[in-house]
Amino acid sequence: MSVVCQNERGWVLNACSLIDLGHSRCIQWREAKKSHFKCCFKRQCFQLLKSHFSVNASAADDGHTTALPKSDLLCKLSKQKRKRKHSDFNQGEIDSRAYHEKIRPVILEGTKSLLDAVRSLAYLTGVTDAVEEPLPTQECNLAALCEMAKELPLVDEADQEAHVQSLGAEGGRASHLDLFCRITENSADSGMLVTLMGDEYVIPPRTAFLLSDFTRIQPLVHCGRRFELIVMDPPWENKSLKRSRRYSSLPSSQLKRLPIPSLASPGCLVVTWVTNRPSHLRFVRDELYPHWGVEVLAEWFWVKVTTSGQFVFPLDSQHKKPYEVMVLGRYRSPMCENSSSGTSETPVEDQRVIVSVPSALHSHKPSLAEVLKPYVRAEAKCLELFARSLQPGWTSWGNEVLKFQHVSYFTVTPTNDPTDIPEGETAGSCTDKPTDTPVSRNPSSPSHSPPTVD
Repeated sequence: MSVVCQNERGWVLNACSLIDLGHSRCIQWREAKKSHFKCCFKRQCFQLLKSHFSVNASAADDGHTTALPKSDLLCKLSKQKRKRKHSDFNQGEIDSRAYHEKIRPVILEGTKSLLDAVRSLAYLTGVTDAVEEPLPTQECNLAALCEMAKELPLVDEADQEAHVQSLGAEGGRASHLDLFCRITENSADSGMLVTLMGDEYVIPPRTAFLLSDFTRIQPLVHCGRRFELIVMDPPWENKSLKRSRRYSSLPSSQLKRLPIPSLASPGCLVVTWVTNRPSHLRFVRDELYPHWGVEVLAEWFWVKVTTSGQFVFPLDSQHKKPYEVMVLGRYRSPMCENSSSGTSETPVEDQRVIVSVPSALHSHKPSLAEVLKPYVRAEAKCLELFARSLQPGWTSWGNEVLKFQHVSYFTVTPTNDPTDIPEGETAGSCTDKPTDTPVSRNPSSPSHSPPTVD
């Protein structure tokens, strides 16, 4: 199952299974003939077996119970090797250290509680179905295509229907779609393997997307849709990103131009991924959310661990941390006195922890759809901004919105029976009706085990 365990501290997620939920039933049309497939995200992308630091023989792991203390031990060894006086730190580093010390007990205790729970379920034990294959290395040129597409004319603002186009029941004419100026939609209950711009992509069911950069987001606004859940992962500016040139960043001040008030329904839950720089966190809490009329509710933490449950970096590392932060808030519409559309809102708990094995692919965040379900209504419309992949039941926008939907990231298996889906696998989405979630689920049960790659 995608949610392996849940308790009062947070959740443990199987991020790969979260992706598979939306791709278990796919079709492809070729020469008016329909073929059925099952698509699984490649397992080697989530086989992080070792932490990103070296260990000598004396510090070798002696079992599951030492996974967390081991990171602390290595941190102490690192501090002994490289000491800096307090006066050597700049203000940003001082702020980072202070914030880390503040949230450290939440990270440590929450992670330990969740790991203890999942190990009783035989999960994160270090035993994997690792596949000896290289990671997909598909070159993504979508951002460059978006830049070129700026010369294309936009659709008339008044014609809402013209802003949305369908892949069609047969998906065979996808090559003629305008992906840059219109929202593209797969309204079917099955995923589709389609050819777009000369490459094959897997499009989940009940999914809509707009491929454009920041300056061409208008079709998303003018289509007339309002959303009850908005998740965004902005391309924050930082020095390492500028050096790597992996993708373009966006100045914090430019984020205020995002049309959140035009996209959000009253009471909309807004979730923003933030880097570990306190200046970015302060900006979101003190400037960005107030600018949009969003009330800050909570901070959550995504903790990244290996397949044996170790932090991917030492918890007290002075460089990279094994966690990232999310800021959650609700949009308070000035047009609605109670800003809740007459419906009750589920309170959002503060300082929850989400534990999962991270993807080896750069900037590939886990889906939050499953953990956010209880905080929005069952039929909520969901939107992801700055997306690099698609989710069933969601609308997504970004200049690389199809990046991780490329067929090279999936293992595609033909199937004769379109209903031949393993028990427990359904096309999960934000629009699915919520169910009562037990404190823990047994991932080793045959009916809930994730599909394996042959």
